[in-house]
Amino acid sequence: MTGQTQNLPLSGITVVSLEHAIAAPFASRQLADLGARVIKVERPGDGDFARRYDTRVDGLASHFVWVNRSKESLTLDLKNEFAMSALQRLLEKTDVLLQNLAPGAAARIGLSYEQLNSKFPRLIVCDISGYGADGPDRDRKAYDLLIQSEAGFLSITGTPESPSKAGCSIADIAAGMYAFTSIQSALLLRERTGQGSGIDISMLESLAEWMGYPLYYSYKGASPPERAGASHSTIFPYGPFQTGDGRSIMLGLQNDREWIAFCEKVLKNGAFATDSRFKTNALRSANRAELTRLIEEVFSTLSASEVAAELNAADIANANMNDMHDLWNHDQLRVRNRWVPVDTPVGPVPALKPPGRSTAYEPRMDAIPAVGAQTDTILKELGLDASTIERLRAAKAI
Repeated sequence: MTGQTQNLPLSGITVVSLEHAIAAPFASRQLADLGARVIKVERPGDGDFARRYDTRVDGLASHFVWVNRSKESLTLDLKNEFAMSALQRLLEKTDVLLQNLAPGAAARIGLSYEQLNSKFPRLIVCDISGYGADGPDRDRKAYDLLIQSEAGFLSITGTPESPSKAGCSIADIAAGMYAFTSIQSALLLRERTGQGSGIDISMLESLAEWMGYPLYYSYKGASPPERAGASHSTIFPYGPFQTGDGRSIMLGLQNDREWIAFCEKVLKNGAFATDSRFKTNALRSANRAELTRLIEEVFSTLSASEVAAELNAADIANANMNDMHDLWNHDQLRVRNRWVPVDTPVGPVPALKPPGRSTAYEPRMDAIPAVGAQTDTILKELGLDASTIERLRAAKAI
């Protein structure tokens, strides 16, 4: 551990993660941000296949750079008995075992909670899978887009003509965040009971939780929300509107009080507020095509920045339609010092500090490891000498 971790909330906690892609690495990175020692177990040679998704970050993969800082990389061939023996020795000093291997793979190699609990009673074991450890779908392989589809997300996202996936890996992120919070809860529980526990995280259940509003909106067979592109499906005006300089601005009106202020102060036409077509949200939503035309008619004489100024003066929520380059250069992130450099095998790259600024500590922002960068160091900590490590390497066990 680095000196930077000593006063962080999870200092002294060791996490071993048999991880690949996004869900488990995202969870373990959150733990590392808070000071946990995270040992990422990778295949000898190529390592986590997410390392090769693309080469956008000076030759490194964008996904991998995002979710793998502040970790140590240990290469082990888990099909090799000598590598498994080393892993078992490592687990003696481990607080949390996290894994998102293929369904059933951990149990087949003796790494389920039930198999480990008698030997390591304080160990917390967190399994992430597509559908959970039991039920008819337990053995189905799952990837982010497939779970977005299975959880009904695609049915409410996109345009009326075409469903769309989320632009980021929200099913993976949802599962990773529930793994993160569940592990923290298990650590707190262990402080009281002295016992570890098993955690079963389902990607489907994680994203289904996030689908709560459209689920209840469709209660007892009611019509589900319609796909509305970048607009809200049931609240209006809430979405993008064209301005006179060819740009768009995002509006967010949530109630009738804001609607009245918008009509009087931005549209400069108080009569719209009580117009029989628009006086309630349900009516505004039902007549959105006509209302869009009237709003954009007013906005057509103004630039996006002028519209934003009018909206801000009227205390109407709004946002810029930013792209990724705009986000890289966002003034709010810059002024709040959210970007810091982290080391990588190809040199430093900027990284966002994790959300949740604390008065008590600064988050850990250590290097992204090369494949197996800490293998020798970790094995020596376990008592293996240099000649044994070389024999393991020659046998391709590490």
